Amino acid sequence: MKTGIGTRSVFYLIAYLFVLVMAYPIVLMVLSSFKSTAEIFTSPLSLPEVFSLEPYRKLWELVPFQDYIWNSVFVSVVTVALILLFSSLAAFYLARFSFAWSGFLYFFFLIGLMIPLKLGIVPLFILMKNIGLTNSLWSLILIYTASGIPISVFILTGFFRTLPIELEEAARMDGCNHFQVFWRILLPLIRPALGTVMIINFISAWNDFFFPLIFIQDEAAKTIPIGMLGLFGEYEADWSMIFAGLTLSSLPMIAVFLVASKQFMEGLTAGAVK
Repeated sequence: MKTGIGTRSVFYLIAYLFVLVMAYPIVLMVLSSFKSTAEIFTSPLSLPEVFSLEPYRKLWELVPFQDYIWNSVFVSVVTVALILLFSSLAAFYLARFSFAWSGFLYFFFLIGLMIPLKLGIVPLFILMKNIGLTNSLWSLILIYTASGIPISVFILTGFFRTLPIELEEAARMDGCNHFQVFWRILLPLIRPALGTVMIINFISAWNDFFFPLIFIQDEAAKTIPIGMLGLFGEYEADWSMIFAGLTLSSLPMIAVFLVASKQFMEGLTAGAVK
């Protein structure tokens, strides 16, 4: 018994150390956002002498940061909504219906996990230019949706296949059609998988730098990663503003993770215990 308690204490100690190591950069970023640039360089690891909101005021007044936030929120939320809609329908179809080319269709989605979308950046740019979506947030939404569907279908198909078929049979005996079985019976049971898909794709769309750099030139349409690039001058940078922007940009991701963390953890550990 004593050995078990000692082993558990060691595990807790390791977990606390891991949390400390992971949280320290975040705490340092937040504290630095309340300092001046000079104080950041002279006392980078200390608490601010005075907790000043001046970096946030300058960020809000000198840079259209509110536009960056709105653009990132719009792109990420719409992308996640489209991915959840299309990937859940596709996964339900693949998991519950048998047909001659179901294996090929499932493999077609898996190919999307193997081939990086960035390899097709030139055809993608030509396509977006031809349909008039360059310098538009919808170009990012379409690209993120296409890149997020393969991993989402892979995750959700596995979850749908774990659900007992008797649930569907009972629902159909009560008069439910295919969509009602999907929407009312099965979808609520795979909330852990939906939470996992939501967090993965939200973070991917929120943090992406590459595609906004290629497709967005208008200042009013820039997302946070590209907008933050403008805070770095050719010869100097206002690091207090940069840390303030990083702090603000991290808040939505933290909020999304806190909302869906339970489902995310259940989704990652599903199948580990019978």
